[in-house]
Amino acid sequence: MLKLDSISLVQFKNYQQTSFSFQQRIVGIAGKNGVGKTNLLDAIYYCCFTKSYFARSDSQNVLRGAAGFRIEAHFTLQGEPLKIVCILRENGKKEFLVNDEPYEKLAQHIGRLPCVIIAPDDIQIITGGSEDRRRFLDMLLSQLDATYLQQLIDYNRVLQQRNSFLKSIAEKRLTDTSLLDVYDRQLVYYGNYVFEKRRQFLAEFIPAVQRSYRHIAGVDEQLDIDYESQLLQQPLADLFFRFREKDILLQRTTTGIHKDDLDIRFQQQPFKQIASQGQRKSLLFALKLAEFEALKTAKGFAPLLLLDDVFEKLDEQRMHNLLGEVCVKNKGQLFISDTHAERINRHFSQLTDTFQVIGL
Repeated sequence: MLKLDSISLVQFKNYQQTSFSFQQRIVGIAGKNGVGKTNLLDAIYYCCFTKSYFARSDSQNVLRGAAGFRIEAHFTLQGEPLKIVCILRENGKKEFLVNDEPYEKLAQHIGRLPCVIIAPDDIQIITGGSEDRRRFLDMLLSQLDATYLQQLIDYNRVLQQRNSFLKSIAEKRLTDTSLLDVYDRQLVYYGNYVFEKRRQFLAEFIPAVQRSYRHIAGVDEQLDIDYESQLLQQPLADLFFRFREKDILLQRTTTGIHKDDLDIRFQQQPFKQIASQGQRKSLLFALKLAEFEALKTAKGFAPLLLLDDVFEKLDEQRMHNLLGEVCVKNKGQLFISDTHAERINRHFSQLTDTFQVIGL
C-alpha cells in the first residue's frame, strides 16, 4: 500500500511554514476559498510528479516575496518508509531527493509514487482540444512505462528541432533539406514506440472507461470512444515523406503522434457538443477512475487519489456513486477538498466510520 503520513511546506504557494499529519486512509480538507486547500493537494502531487499540476513554472509555486520553497513528505510504500524532499533554490535550481539520494534525471521518479488527481479545470479533457486528451493519456502511460516517458521526451525534443529547421528553411531560403531525413528517422523510431503503446493500452482502457461511466451516470447510455491516429492508416515514415512539402510551406510538422486524439461520441454525435454538464462530469470521473484502476493493477497497490472541489460539480446521486467507488471499493489513500466541513462529514459518515477532516 502507498500512504502519505505527513508533509511539511516552507514558502510553498500561500504557506509560510506548515506541517500536516495524516492518520486515516480518507482525508478531507475543509476551508473557505483561498485558504490553500488546492495548494496542499498540489504539494502532494508535486511529491509524486516532481512538478505542479496547476503551475507551468516552478517560480509560480514560491510564496510571494520569497526566493524558493521546500517540500518534505514522508510516505509508507509497501511497508517501507520513503522520504521525499524537493527544494527550489534561489537561483532557480531544483533538487529532488528520495531517502536523501538525489535523482540524476527527474523523469526517473515518475511512476514510483502513482497518483491520480481530479480538479475543476480537468473538464478540458472532455471539452478542450486534442492536446488536453493527449496530456491526460501521456501522464497515465508515463506512470506505467518509464520507456514510454523517455521515448515521448525524445520525440518532442526532435520535433522541436525539426520545426526550428522548417522555419529556417523559409527564413534563410535553404535548398538543402537533407537534415529533415535525419530528423524523420529519429521521429519514426521514437514515435512508433509511443503509437504502439497507446494503441495497445487503449484497447483495454476504453472499455474500462465506458463501464465506469455507466456506473457513475447511473444509466446505460451509449458512449463511443475511438483512438484517432494517422498511423492507423499509414506508417509514420510514409506520412513524413507524403507531407514534407506541406510542412516546409507551413513551417511546422503537420503529421505524427503529436496529432493523436480520442474521438468521443454520444448517440453517434460529438460528445462535447450535446452532452449535459452532468454527463461531461461523469465522463471526466470515469476517465480518472479508469486511470486509477489501471495504475492499481499495474503497480499492485492503489495510487493516491486527490479530489479537488468535486462536491460542487455533481448532483447528489452522481456524487454518491462516485464516493461509493473511491471510498468503499478503493483501498488506497484519498484526499478530498471542500468548502464545507459538514458536507464532508455527512457524505463520509454514510460510507465509513474512519476518516479525518483537516480544517484550514
